[in-house]
Amino acid sequence: MTETQHSIVWGNCLQIVKDNIHPQSFRTWFEPIKAVKLLGNVLTIAVPSHFFREFLEEHYIDLISKALKRELGKDAKLEYNVKVVSNEAAVQIPQQSSAEIKNKSIPFPNQAGLIANPFVIPGLQQLHIDPQLNPNYSFTNFIEGECNRLARSAGLTISANPGKSAFNPLFLYGGSGLGKTHLAQAIGISIKEQFPDKIVLYVSANRFQTQFMDAVNVKNKLTDFLHFYQMIDVLIIDDVHEFAGKSGTQNAFFHIFSHLHNLGKQLILTSDKAPVDLQDLEPRMLSRFKWGLSAELVPPDYQTRVAILKAKSYNDGITLPDDVVSYIASRVNTNIREIEGTLISLLAQSTLNNKTITLELAEALTEKLVSKNKSEISVGKIQKTVCEYFKISPDLFLSSSRKRELVQARQIAMFLSRNLTNSSLASIGSQTGGRDHATVLHAYNTVCDLIDTDRSFRKYVVDIEKQLKSF
Repeated sequence: MTETQHSIVWGNCLQIVKDNIHPQSFRTWFEPIKAVKLLGNVLTIAVPSHFFREFLEEHYIDLISKALKRELGKDAKLEYNVKVVSNEAAVQIPQQSSAEIKNKSIPFPNQAGLIANPFVIPGLQQLHIDPQLNPNYSFTNFIEGECNRLARSAGLTISANPGKSAFNPLFLYGGSGLGKTHLAQAIGISIKEQFPDKIVLYVSANRFQTQFMDAVNVKNKLTDFLHFYQMIDVLIIDDVHEFAGKSGTQNAFFHIFSHLHNLGKQLILTSDKAPVDLQDLEPRMLSRFKWGLSAELVPPDYQTRVAILKAKSYNDGITLPDDVVSYIASRVNTNIREIEGTLISLLAQSTLNNKTITLELAEALTEKLVSKNKSEISVGKIQKTVCEYFKISPDLFLSSSRKRELVQARQIAMFLSRNLTNSSLASIGSQTGGRDHATVLHAYNTVCDLIDTDRSFRKYVVDIEKQLKSF
C-alpha cells in the first residue's frame, strides 16, 4: 500500500456517504475525520473525541460499513484513533476495557432435545449464550456515593460468592437514571471475571415478555423456553415492574425464579419501585422478591455528582474547570442520566463549535436543558433553593458542621422535602449528607414546632416554599 492509499479509500467511502445523508450532517460529522492508515483490510480514521466516535457508531455505522466493504471487501474493518483536544492541549485518553464478555458454550441436555435459545440462531449443537453485558457498565466506571453505597457493597459481596450470600435475590430499586442497570451489569461482569465458567445473562423484562409470548405461540416451545432459562447461573432481569398485569409471564418467571433459587443460582432484579409498592404482581412473586436484599438507589448528592462529572469527563479526555464542575453539579441534580446528558451536550458544543469550555458556556447550555423540568420539585432543587436563600454553599450545607444557621437550613430543607416530594425519609437523609431517617424525622418535627412558635422562622419556610412553587 502507498502512503496515500488510506486517503483514497476513505475518500471513496466519503463520496458514498455524502450521496446518502444531508449536506449539513456530512459537514458536521464527516469533514473533520481524517484517514490515518490502512493495514490489509483494516482502515484507521482519526476522530475529534469519544463523543464523536459514539455518535458515528450510533447513527452512521451501517452506512460506513457498507461503503467500506465496497472498497475493501466483505472482511473490511474500521478502527478509530481518538484525538481529543482539551482547553489547552491534547490529553491522553485512559485505557478503555475492550475485552469481549462471553459465556462458555454448553451442550443440550439429552432429555430436553433441541432447546430454542432466545439469544442464538436455532439449529446449533451447542448453546452459545450471549450474556448481553455492556463492558462499559463495570464497577470501575460506577461512582460510589451515599446514594448507592449499600447497593454497591451488596453487589461486590455477590460478585465474590454468587448465589451463596444472603443477598439472593438482590432487588435494586429507584427512579429512572440512577444507575440500577449499570450496577446490575457491573455485578454480572465482575462474576464473569472471577468465575468464567458461570453462565451469566442480562435481559430486560420487556424482552423476556416478548420471548415468552413467542414461545407460547409455537407448539411445544414453552417447555424449551423454561429449560433455557433454568440453565442460567446468574440471571439479571431489568425493570421487573413491567411484568405487572401479565399473569402468564409472571407464572413462567415464578417457576424459573424458584428453580434457580433452589439450586443456589444468583438472581438480580431491578425495578422503579420497592417490592411493597409494586402493583398488579402476584403475592407469591412479591414474597420471593423480598427473600434477599432490597436496596434503594436515590438521586446522587452534591459530592457524588462532582465525582461523576470528573470521572466521566476524564474518560472522555477532558479536564473540566472546577467552576464548571461545581456549577453543573449544583444545577443538575435529578439523576445520573441527566448529568451525563448535560456533559455530553457540553462536550459536543465544545468539539463541534471549537469553543473553550467555560462557566459561561456551561450556564447557557444548562439553562436550556434544566428549564424543561422546572415544574418538578426534587430534593436537590429544594436544597439548592435553601442554600441560595440563606447564602450557604452546597459543601457547607451537606457538611457535618453543627453551626446553628446550617442546622436550621438543613432542617427546613428536610421538612420541605418530606412535604413536597415523594422521597422516603431514608432517601431524604441520604441526599442530605448521608444522614439517617431518624434525623429527618427529628428535623421535620422541629420545623413543625418552630412554625407554630416563631414568626420569623415561619416566614423563612413560607418564602422558600413560594420560590419552589413559582419555578
